[in-house]
Parts: sequence; C-alpha cells; structure tokens
Amino acid sequence: MTGTTRLVLVVREGLEPASAVNAAVVVGLSLARRLSHPLGADGRDASGRTHAGLDPHPVPVLTAPAPRLRELHDRARAHEDLITVGFNEVARRARDYDDYLDALAATPADDVDYVALAVFGPRNRVTALTKRLPLHA
Repeated sequence: MTGTTRLVLVVREGLEPASAVNAAVVVGLSLARRLSHPLGADGRDASGRTHAGLDPHPVPVLTAPAPRLRELHDRARAHEDLITVGFNEVARRARDYDDYLDALAATPADDVDYVALAVFGPRNRVTALTKRLPLHA
C-alpha cells in the first residue's frame, strides 16, 4: 500500500520547534484514527525484545507560510480521495476540548488559521499538492 499512497505532514513556517513537534503529534494521532490500513508488524530485536509496529509510510515533514497552509487545506479537502487533518489556532488556544469545540463553532471558516496539516491519499495527488514545499528544517 505504501507504493500507491503517500502521507505528508506540513507545519506552518516559523513555528518554534516545540510548537512544530506538538502540532505534528496532534495531526499524526488524529490522522491515524482515520486510516484503515494497519501498522507494520511488531518486530523483535536480537535480544528477543518486542518493538511496536510502526506506520510503514515515510513521513516527510514540510513547511509552508500560513496563507499557503490554508490554501493547501482547502485544495486537499476538495478531493474525496484524500484524508486531510488540520490543527488550527482555535484548538491550540483552547484549554480543553469542549472549549475548542465551542470556539470553533463560533469561528467562520475563513478565520481558522492552520498550524499543521496531515494529508494522506493517492501518491500522485498528494505529491501534486505538496511537491514545491520545502522540508522543515
């Protein structure tokens, strides 16, 4: 399956390293819930210790300025064959999940600013949307 599909993570340009890592974890966990494919098999090291299976997809972490991140979100969401998960400023500022849901319900879509996105789907479509974005440094 990893040959025909692609998983890409895009974080907003200029985020502090801790914020970028946090955003990556949030969208990664949210995306995992939506994927139907299983993780790779558990593995054993030479000492016989078991290590949990991992996602078999390489996950490039790219960066984009805020306006490009919003555009990418909108373009990816327009394709039914893509799974797109966004982490936004409304969520980042909320103290708990209920506060997030209340604040999100009061925020127009055009005012939702994204911190990170995960995009998963057919390799050619994900690549077309993200190929010009640089790797996160």
